[in-house]
Amino acid sequence: MPKFQYEAMNASGQEVKDEVEAPNADEAIAKIRAQGYFPTKVKAKGGQKKQESGGGALPGQKRKKGGGVGGVSVKQLTQFTRQLSTLMDAGLPILRSLRILEQQQKPGPLRVALRNVAEDVEGGMTLSEAMAGHPKVFDRLYCNMISAGEAGGVLDVILQRLAEFMEKAQRLKRKVIGAMIYPVAVIGFAFVIVAGIMYFVVPKFKVIFEDFDTDLPAPTVLLMDMSDWMVGVKKGPDGEEVPMVLPGWAYVLFSPVVFFALWKIIRKFDGGRYALDVVKLKIPILGMILSKTAVARFTRTLGTLIAAGVPILEALNITKETSGNEVFVRALARVHDSIREGESFAEPLRASKVVDSLVVNMVDVGEETGDLDKMLMKVADNYDDEVETLVASLVSMLEPVMVIVLGVIVGFIVISLFLPMVSIVNKLSSG
Repeated sequence: MPKFQYEAMNASGQEVKDEVEAPNADEAIAKIRAQGYFPTKVKAKGGQKKQESGGGALPGQKRKKGGGVGGVSVKQLTQFTRQLSTLMDAGLPILRSLRILEQQQKPGPLRVALRNVAEDVEGGMTLSEAMAGHPKVFDRLYCNMISAGEAGGVLDVILQRLAEFMEKAQRLKRKVIGAMIYPVAVIGFAFVIVAGIMYFVVPKFKVIFEDFDTDLPAPTVLLMDMSDWMVGVKKGPDGEEVPMVLPGWAYVLFSPVVFFALWKIIRKFDGGRYALDVVKLKIPILGMILSKTAVARFTRTLGTLIAAGVPILEALNITKETSGNEVFVRALARVHDSIREGESFAEPLRASKVVDSLVVNMVDVGEETGDLDKMLMKVADNYDDEVETLVASLVSMLEPVMVIVLGVIVGFIVISLFLPMVSIVNKLSSG
């Protein structure tokens, strides 16, 4: 009888590696689950290939190995997941479903990945194993959800939950980005206009004021100095204008690029990511939005995984890696270690102090009633609504703030330019 090597998680979340004898992969998975383990990887020993009713790879035939073929958009992956769920629910075999969806895709990374996944499945791999060979397309969360659906025989249900999870996460992201487009666009255009005035308009007034040889008030002197810096000139030791090494407009133009590069470099290190995420969470209002977004993301991810049957420790590891915030990564790591030592979920979460008492109480109730996944989903829905409200409030508050700031800037420029004009007019009248 064929032997299958497997990797699994036991009830306490520890990894188990062993072998089992079974006539096929499905029987092997059933035997592993009968021992109380949750299989994460099952493959035939000695290069034997698992055969499917739809045909498999010939003994001497080489299958194209999967690999990272480039990322795809979340929208495209969500649409594929929803379509695959519909086909599976209709009773179509997985291999045929993959072939159908491959033909429907436009040429690109996803179509290449689906072709390779279909070849691997036809050659004997499970769907989760085949998808795991394309980490840039199907991340760890996605592959573990598929693996849980395969092990429990509810792949169609898991695909539906996964599609809903991705759709809700994408919907929240679109709302946040959409709400920030208006203020960012207004600030950007205003900055360009002010820079243009400083570079082209103010120097012309400077020439006029020098011709009349009049004393300039302090606001005008400050404006002229700012204009000189923007143009790229400064006063030398003898009072003459000399060019700067780099004009101000170069600093303004390249500072976002430098800032972005430094941001990327700092985030390559664990300490740097943690420091930046702490700073982001401390920013008034914006920090609250980011915090609630992170809570909604990790509770929805964790709830989806637990509902799919993934063990709590493995689910926490996956959630930790997909949380997107180093503060929550470290907090979930402490929660994971505490649960492994026998504590409940709620207590270490309360001790981490990254979530408020509402989340902790909901988790506590979920543990007591056995409905932890449902409670986590309710927390996620609640925080999604709060994020939407906060974003709307932030946009409403930004509008008058932007008007006031722009009014102060324009007023300063106008007053600084017209104060010397009054002195010049008085001088001409008296002359």
